[in-house]
This record gives sequence, structure tokens and C-alpha cells, in this order.
Amino acid sequence: MREFNVTGLCTPSKHYMVDISEKVRQIAAMVEKGQYFTINRARQYGKTTTLSFLERYLSKEYAVIKISFEGVDDRVFETAENFCQGFLNICSKYFSERELPGSETWIDNSVTSFDLLSSFLNKICKDKKIVLMIDETDKTSNNLIFLKFLGLLRDKFLKRDDGAGTTFHSVILVGVYDIKNLKMKMVLAGTHQLHDGEKRINSPWNIASEFEIDMSFSSPEIATMLDEYEKDNKTGMDVKAISEEIRAYTGGYPYLVSRLCKIIDEKLKKDWTLNGVLNAIKLILEEDSTLFDDIIKNMESSEELFNLLHNIIISGESFIYNHFNPAIRLGVMFGILSNEGRVLTIHNKIFELFICEYFISLKDTNPQKGIAKTIVSEIVKNGKFNMELCIKKFMQHYYELYNKSKEKFLESECRLLFLTYIKPFINGTGFYYIESETRNSMRTDLIIDYGSEQFIVELKIWHGEQKHEKAHEQLIEYLNSKNKSEGYLLTFDFRKRRAKKPSAKWVRKGKKKFLDCLAV
Repeated sequence: MREFNVTGLCTPSKHYMVDISEKVRQIAAMVEKGQYFTINRARQYGKTTTLSFLERYLSKEYAVIKISFEGVDDRVFETAENFCQGFLNICSKYFSERELPGSETWIDNSVTSFDLLSSFLNKICKDKKIVLMIDETDKTSNNLIFLKFLGLLRDKFLKRDDGAGTTFHSVILVGVYDIKNLKMKMVLAGTHQLHDGEKRINSPWNIASEFEIDMSFSSPEIATMLDEYEKDNKTGMDVKAISEEIRAYTGGYPYLVSRLCKIIDEKLKKDWTLNGVLNAIKLILEEDSTLFDDIIKNMESSEELFNLLHNIIISGESFIYNHFNPAIRLGVMFGILSNEGRVLTIHNKIFELFICEYFISLKDTNPQKGIAKTIVSEIVKNGKFNMELCIKKFMQHYYELYNKSKEKFLESECRLLFLTYIKPFINGTGFYYIESETRNSMRTDLIIDYGSEQFIVELKIWHGEQKHEKAHEQLIEYLNSKNKSEGYLLTFDFRKRRAKKPSAKWVRKGKKKFLDCLAV
């Protein structure tokens, strides 16, 4: 019986899989053109599985060598001779392990330098179309010897069209880090020590073609996996609706897609409903996973990335993608940020929920910044969430704690304070997330799903009557786009001469209404 797989290589005979054949064909088209390129995606993004399918697909027409330096003795990278012999041995081992002819042709003890390796490749690649794939390049890409090897491949690629020797038809490097981001990786790892090789590592792979193939799963692609599952299990699920819901929360991140499906199948008694998807999301957020561990590690390793994510999620700031900003490049490279449409957003709602919870946890550990909690039973009655009462109670507690406080309250913490407040009310039952970009390119702050209800809350800081009226218009536009009749506007007023008490009143504009709240 097949199952959903979230560890290691996926195989169709054992696992339910998204149909990635179109992605494989697109990559194969790049190989056919003789291009050299890198496939750089975040961890657990299906790179190794895709590479395995690509290997089988290309083997019909090309001689394919798929290798990795992972687990290789470190001495291989000590000298050029060690590397050249190590590389040939790895290639030879590839053929022998698969019982393919050609293993012995890759053994040559006389190849003890990169010049001799170049001559060797001239001979072995002549009149052949050989495709070299190197997986897990992160393990070796900060090594000067490996970078010299890439320099060799680069030079041979440039000379190939001039008839000055032969080389691999195509080379594919696979990993999280792009070769172009080597310095960034080494700084993060504390291993930026290639002083004499600085000029070399600036562009060892500038011959690479841009790899623009979308490796995430679309809802129709997710449906191909669920169709196969439904044939075996006959649960009666609405495949289209479930696929779209999974895509909406995961952004098509391969690990998250498969993990949600596995949880529904194995832990939620095959509850293939929209509510089942939400319950699976709650469980995945409670898990200890290497993916979430990596997110925290990457945030804590880079103060710039930490602050950028805080500004997006907590402060509600918008940023345009800037390739020269190292924090932005890191966030995109790690799969935490997406730059579709040039505006930075968190890659998916699950990441957003997790990172938001992380920031809240930092807030919770500091009792000096805490805010009094309303009794949950006041806000939630008979399974219904009273958003109006929740906001009014919050404003009262906020007023009591901060109105006369001598401590200067940071404006950037408004959203975090509100999220910290509402967390106990919706924890385990509802969700909250920031939908930073609407179809009209209008920004909203907070979406709260609780049971079958959805609440739209706009959080603002007072910047005058004109800006406040603009906030009214934005909220109405967003309510229209979501086909909702009511919403909530919570404005934090930091003026010195401000109202003595918090205020809240319902405002009606046409068929829409919203609670206009002023926290002081």
C-alpha cells in the first residue's frame, strides 16, 4: 500500500506523488540546449527526487552521471591531485553501482592535476553527450579546490564552441546555496577564509543559465497526487477544493504539501475536508521538524534577516525585492520569502504562522511587556468568537497598562502586542495570519479564521485624519475583494494630546460596515 512520503527519495511504486513530469521536461529542455545551470531551492523542496526523475528521463538519450561529494573523505579537498582522483573514483563508482558499462574508463591514476583532468575530459567526452549532475553542492561549495574544479568546467565550456576541446554536454549543480552566494554562506558559517581565492570565487559559475522553473506545486499538480490517493482509498473527498486549500496554506512548498497529506491520512482518520486541512495545519505547527528548526537557525544566524522578517510580519512594512540586499537574498534563497510581483511576502501561510508564533514566544518570555489576559469564556461562547468584545477588552487593557506609563512604547510592537493578546482565545481552534498583498495590491493586516467565520482586522497607527480616511477606503476595498460585509479597524494613537479614553464605533458605508477603534 502506498503512502505519503516526507523523508528521502520519493518513488511512485511506494509513495503518492505529485506529477512532476512537466517540470522534468522543462529542465530536460535546458539540458538539450547544452546549458550549464544550478538548481537552488530551500531544504526539503524536492530537489533530490526531481534530480532522480531527471536522471531517468535523460538516460534515454544521454550518458548521465549523478554524483555527490557528501560523505567523501575531507582529504579529497586537500590537494588538486586528491580531488582529481577522488572525482574520477566517484564517477567510476556511479557506473559500477548501477552495473552499467563504463566504470573502468573513469579510472586513470595519471590524472594528478587540473590540466591533466582537462585533457582526460577531452578524451572521454569526445563524440559523447555526457550530462554531469552534482547533488548537495552545499557540502563542498566553500572549498577552494572545488571552486577551482568549477573554474575548469567554466573554461572548458567557453572553449567548447570554439572547437578547443570537448567537455560535458551539460552540468547541473544542485543545492540550497547558489554558487553566486558563496561569500554569504561563508560569512554565516564563520568560514570566510578564502583570502587568496577571493577573486576566483567571485564568478566561478557565471556561465550558468538562469533557472526559472517553478519547483513549487500548483493546486492542479497537487490534485494529481490526491487523484491517485482517491483511486485507492475512495474517501469521497472534493479533490479540487482540498488541493486549492492545501496550496493556499503551503504555497506549494513540497514538504509541507506532503506532510499535510500524511497527517490527514495517518493521524486524522482520513478527514479529507477543509476542516481536516486546518486541523492538520495545527498539528504540523506543533511538530519538531528540521524545516522549522532551519528557519529559526537561519533567522538567528542573521540579524538582518531576523529584523527584515520582524518588520514584515510584526510591523506590517512592505518591501520591494532588492537583489543587492543580502537579507532579502537570504530570505528568498532559504524559501522563507517570495518575491513574486517584486513585492516581498512570506512564502506561505504556514511559515507566516510559525514565524509569528516564534516572535510571540519571544514577547511572552518578557513579563515586563506582557498585557493582561481576558478570560477566554468572555470572548468565546458556544463556539463563537466575539471579535468586537475582544478588541474592546484589548483596548481597555492596553489603556490601563500603557496610557500613564513612563516607558516609551515602541510603535512597531503594536501588532505583536495584539497578536499576543488574542493568541489564547484562538489557540488550538483558529488561525491568524497576515495577508500582505491583495488582488488589488492593497495591504491588509490580520485575517482571523475561527470555525466557519473569518474576521478581517486592519491595524494602523494614527497619522492624521486624511490617512485615517484612507484606511477606511482600503478596508472597504478589501472587504469587497473578499465578499465580506464587515470588518474591524484598530488604530493606535501615539499623539501627546490624545483622547482620554479608547473609543469604538460602528461605521457604515454602503453595504459594508466596520468597527472603527482608537487605542490610546
